[in-house]
Amino acid sequence: MKIAIAGASGLVGSVLVPVLEKDGNAVVRLVRSTPKAGEIEWHPNHDSIEPAKLEGFDVIVNLAGENIAAGRWTDDQKRKIRESRVNGTHLISEAIAKLSQQPSAFICASATGIYGDRDDEVLDEQSESGSGFLAGVCREWEMATEPASKAGVRVVNLRFGPIMSREGGMLAKLLTPFKMGLGGKVGSGRQYISWVAIDDAVNAIKLAIDNQSIRGPLNVVSPHPVTNEEFTKALGHVLNRPTALAIPAFAARLTFGEMADEMLLTSQRVMPKRLTAAGYQFQYPELEGALRKYVG
Repeated sequence: MKIAIAGASGLVGSVLVPVLEKDGNAVVRLVRSTPKAGEIEWHPNHDSIEPAKLEGFDVIVNLAGENIAAGRWTDDQKRKIRESRVNGTHLISEAIAKLSQQPSAFICASATGIYGDRDDEVLDEQSESGSGFLAGVCREWEMATEPASKAGVRVVNLRFGPIMSREGGMLAKLLTPFKMGLGGKVGSGRQYISWVAIDDAVNAIKLAIDNQSIRGPLNVVSPHPVTNEEFTKALGHVLNRPTALAIPAFAARLTFGEMADEMLLTSQRVMPKRLTAAGYQFQYPELEGALRKYVG
């Protein structure tokens, strides 16, 4: 297939592209810098893309978005987080709707943040969205795909949980303090983390591309979410480091501000109901196996 990808240089995109190319697909990157041969220039912050450049693609994938953990959530940073997702997705979606030869699918990133803080409630794709900044961003993010959907294109909203990879994301940020023996649970430690291994995240995207019956929200998470305390113990065990230290909730809030409540102290027990129903077999269903693969 001929596949266009926005966010190809990000954590997931940088792994997805070579996998798709190895399978024989022709991958074209959407870039915000001066395009090289075979690339398409776009500028989501300025609503700039030439719809004609998207003609002839079988699938378009959008993984673009500002890093939500790049720094404290100032008003400006929250604006960047929202606009990089919502505006960019809406721009591509509207361009798709105008094409004379539309792709068979528009595969777009979203996140489990849409569920908000839900304690130990078991959540699947039919669960209602929650409250908070990230939940609001995710709702708008998914709504931004509507122009493509209304034009008859199959749309999949990939609700990623925290992705386990040595190259970035949550796990990469935790490695240094944990290796120094400074790791520990945050707050009560009872909050659930619905994680996913990077390899499973990529394979879930491949399934979403190939399986014509998959549309709408798709939880891209392991079938075995863990609590913060369980995650802490597993990572300490794999690294052979103590995890006796703990970060009280108030200390997390002082350090990270609003981000602490929405990313460190929030609880989301999310299940991959639609992935499982589609017959997907996880490479790393259990956390310790994933940690040993990426950091052990």
